[in-house]
Amino acid sequence: MVTLVFAPLLMPLVFAGAALGLALRAYSRLPGCGWHLPSVTTCVLVMVMAGAAAFGAYTWGVMSGFYVLDPDQMCAVRGLPGDHIVTRATLPISAQCVTEGGSAAELVPGWVNPVIIGGLALFALALMTGILAVARRRARGHHGGVTG
Repeated sequence: MVTLVFAPLLMPLVFAGAALGLALRAYSRLPGCGWHLPSVTTCVLVMVMAGAAAFGAYTWGVMSGFYVLDPDQMCAVRGLPGDHIVTRATLPISAQCVTEGGSAAELVPGWVNPVIIGGLALFALALMTGILAVARRRARGHHGGVTG
């Protein structure tokens, strides 16, 4: 539970740290080298950024429908009068206040689910690219460190 509370605050710092690492790697790269397969280190930094974005958005979404208030007060804050039922879904993340009359209000911000999906897709792409980079290095006979 503590992870869910602090992740929306800490994940932007993890994201920024990985972005700084990527920027420093890009700055130190020789100009005019042309296109090449990213290194394993670059792939790991992209995975950290994508994972931080996805996990931070996920925890933000989960915590969006979690209040100390009871459901009636939570929904009243959103402007729905009367009795309420709170419905929740895990993926896509959703927490809705639904009145007896059928009116509904979503508690999770609209940007949360696209960031989760995009972050997971980028994470998977970076993972596959990193595996390909390791395989190519080994095929060329570079059995040293995999951080190159």
